[in-house]
Formats: sequence, C-alpha cells, structure tokens
Amino acid sequence: DGETKFNLGPVAIAMERGAVLLLDEVDLASNKIMCLQPVLEGNGIYVKKINRYIKPAKGFTVIATANTKGRGSDDGKFIGTNILNEAFLERFPITMEQPYPALSVEKKIVLGSMEKYGKVDEDFADKLVTWAEVIRKTYFEGAVDELISTRRLDHIVKAYTIFKDKLKAIEMCTNRFDEDTKTSFIDLYSKVDAGVDLDEEVSEEDVEEEKEEDSDLPY
Repeated sequence: DGETKFNLGPVAIAMERGAVLLLDEVDLASNKIMCLQPVLEGNGIYVKKINRYIKPAKGFTVIATANTKGRGSDDGKFIGTNILNEAFLERFPITMEQPYPALSVEKKIVLGSMEKYGKVDEDFADKLVTWAEVIRKTYFEGAVDELISTRRLDHIVKAYTIFKDKLKAIEMCTNRFDEDTKTSFIDLYSKVDAGVDLDEEVSEEDVEEEKEEDSDLPY
C-alpha cells in the first residue's frame, strides 16, 4: 500500500526489553560508535523518525568485547582494529580479561568437540591440551611469536575426524604459521606424544646453552 514501516535497531530493542547489548569486537568499529556514549551513561535515546523517546528498561546492560582493549594492534596480529576514544572507554566501568582455560576445563572443551564430531579420544585430548599449554607458556615468555588457541584445538579435532591421522590433522591446522614455527610446533607435539618430560628437556637445553656460552669466555 506504499506505507513505510520503521523497525527499531538492536540498540533500541535491547533498551526496551532490558536485555544485554553485546558490542562484539568493538575495536573494529569506526568513530561513529561515539554516538553510543549517552546510552553508556544510562540515558535514553530519541528516535526522530517515529518521534519516540526510548528509556532503558531495568536490566539493560552493555557489554563490549575487544582483543586489544581498545588500544589497537601494534604488532599487526589484530590488523584492522582501531585505537578507541578514551572518553568512550571511560564509559565502561569494569574491564575483565579472559585468560585461556585451565587444563581440566580445556580438556572438557576438547572432549566436547570430539563428541560433536563423533570421534572421542581421551588420550589425544590430554596430549592436545598439554601441547597447547606448553606453547602458550613459551609464547608468554617471549620465546615464540605464535600460540595455539582453544579454537585451533577445535580445528585440529575436526581435521582428525576427517583425515584419521593425528599428526596430519595438526600439520593441516598449523600450516597458517611460518615454516619454522609450524615445524617446531609439530616437533613439540611429537615429544608430548612420546611422553618426553618437557620441563626436564628445557632445563637440559638451558644447561647446554650455558656450557656453550662458557666455552666462549677467555678465562
């Protein structure tokens, strides 16, 4: 009949319902997101096209996720992210960091993935989470530039159900890294699979390095 109907957007709908508004990957947004500042302060919004003022209902909450905490990505790992306006960030009273899950929790996640893909292997799940934890520890110590995320473990489990080969699945899912990193990650998994005491091995490597350094000294 030629009549135009206006539909409220997600912000207004969440405010009306007293729901949670999730701003996912907010550091990828442009500076236009600054228009949300009144909302973040608990104020309502005026929708001019329908001449309505919408107040936030009880329970309305705004949550934002950001890999860079609004600081941008200097190393390029999260390319495309922006440095968010400080005034905008100040409207969020609480910031929570989500670390990688503990071994026991991550194992449950991996086993859940295995159940979803129809191939449960508890021993493989154990070794995968141990492998990932060692890599993350090495990453946070600054020894490697990449790490294995929980999502990548899920990819490996899925690949394993397709190729029926653990090392092939790991190789296929680490091909995104440079050749040296991929090779070192696969080599590390081989050691985990063989039951090598990685802490002891690292200590022995440190001793060998100290010996080499000592041999270079003139005294």
